[in-house]
Formats: sequence, C-alpha cells, structure tokens
Amino acid sequence: MRRYSLLLALVLLAAACSGGSTATTSTAADSTITTAGETTTTEDAGFPVRIEVANGAVDIVEKPLAIISLSPTATEMLFAIGAGDQVIAVDEFSNYPEEAPTTDLSGYEPNIEAIAALNPDLVVVSDDFNDIVAALTAIQVPVIHHPAAITLEDTYTQIEQLGAATGNLSDAAALVASMQTDIEEMVESAGQVGAGLTYYHELDGTLFSITSETFIGQIYGLVGLENIADAAGGAESGYPQLSAEYIIDADPDLIFLADTKCCGETPRTVAARPGWDHLTAVVEQSVIPLDDDIASRWGPRVVDLLAEIVEAVLTLEGATP
Repeated sequence: MRRYSLLLALVLLAAACSGGSTATTSTAADSTITTAGETTTTEDAGFPVRIEVANGAVDIVEKPLAIISLSPTATEMLFAIGAGDQVIAVDEFSNYPEEAPTTDLSGYEPNIEAIAALNPDLVVVSDDFNDIVAALTAIQVPVIHHPAAITLEDTYTQIEQLGAATGNLSDAAALVASMQTDIEEMVESAGQVGAGLTYYHELDGTLFSITSETFIGQIYGLVGLENIADAAGGAESGYPQLSAEYIIDADPDLIFLADTKCCGETPRTVAARPGWDHLTAVVEQSVIPLDDDIASRWGPRVVDLLAEIVEAVLTLEGATP
C-alpha cells in the first residue's frame, strides 16, 4: 500500500505541475534520432548517436553495455527491443520482465553515488528528481529523460529512441510496427461497439481516477468509451478524486480496477461497497480487474491493456471477444 500511495502521489504531483518544467511538458513526439549527421528511424546505426529528448540533445559515443534504468516503463522497453543483456541494474519498481536485474536503486529518490558506483555508460529516467539528470551529466554519464507519454506516438518514439541509443533500432522498429498492427486490429474488431458505453477507471480505494486527456484515458477512447470522470471536479488535473455518490449517480457500464495488486480490490469488494451493488457494471458483471503495472505504464504492454478493454466491451455487448 505504501508503494502505491507513493506512486499515486507522484502521478498527481506531475499532473499538478504539468505547466512547469521541460520534464513534464516535453513529449517524445517532438524528439529526433540523429546518427552520423542524418536522421533515421529504420536501420541500426553506427555510433555516435545523438538523440533529442526531454533533457535536450544526448550524445552516445559508443554502444552502451552498462545501462541503468530508473524507470519501470523504460525497463520494459529495453528488454522488449533486445537490449536486456546490456542492462546491469534497474530500479526497485522495475518488476517486469522477470529477468530484469532489480536493485534497491530508486527513481524517486535517486542516489548519484550509488548509481555512479556501478559505472554505467547510459542511464534512463522518467523523472528528474533530485536533479539527477544534471548530476549524471556533470560526471559525463549520458542520461535519457523519457517522461510519461501523453500519446501512443510518444510511446512509439521512446521505443525507437532507446533502440537507436542501444544499437537495437531495427528490433525497436519491428516492435513498434507489431504494436501498431495489434492495436489497429483490436480497434477494428471492436468497431463502434463501445460507443455510448461509460466507464470508471479506479486508481485506488480512495476513488482517484483518470480523465480522457491522460495517456490511459486515450487508450479507452480508442474503442469509443465515455469516461465518467471527465465531468468531475478536478478533472483539469487529469486525475480527479471522485466521490462514491458521484460514481453511483453516473452508474458506469464498466468499472476497471487498477488497484488489484496494491490495494486488493476485486469485483467482490466493489460490490460490497455501500450502494454499489446496484450499479450497472456490478449487476452486469462488468467490473474488470487489471494488473496495476500494465495499467500505469506506457510501454509495450499497452497492447495487453487494450486487449482487456476490448474483451470487456465485446463481452458486455454480447459479441465474441
């Protein structure tokens, strides 16, 4: 519970500060990959490689063989593009894939001495806590700052940038193409069946949710679902805290639980909440437990998240998943 409370607090802090630093306003879609003087996104390139990311231009002189990831999403991306054997350490929350070399390094309270002691030749972060980017740059360690994606295009760009930075660009491009195909096929299979259906996405037991403007909210939007949180007070933050009364009045057709691992929420615990047993989603058995990690990361497993959403919609409408 402590872990999830910390993560939720950081998400809400980032949302509240989104008008400030480059770290929160930069998106991967604005970035470029430059190798030997020309831009490429299709071939494995020789080094040096220059990548334009949230912290500016990053030059990687040689293929990195001692990568540290302080971002669970970046860890998933690195292993998915075949760079796993180049990764020497990942942060405490990088729990996927199983073979990731998890340590007690923290992406939220990064320790420059502990990181430097491992002699990394590349570090990937999703946040610039404790000014870690400047600290690493000062000791001449290349660092890639990939903030949370805002769109799917951001995810694709970050994957390709990590491919270029690690010498695995062709595998990264193949992964992106596979993700795009899978997503297009799922959206096509769902058609307009989700149009008019409403949903509630639960972040934790205190009823924090997400709006359609967030990355996860846009995934739901791919199949036409309407988010009950969009009209709530505090929706401008992207992460409003709803009340039980608000949710009961909205009576969503589907409820998605992104707090199953952190908080032990299940369809049964939801049905046991006062007044919730009459909700359409509960009556129709459309309370969908999600994997908290998949539902909070913007890496390759967004395909798995969309698959669960599509299956839930098709099941509710009596179609064949």
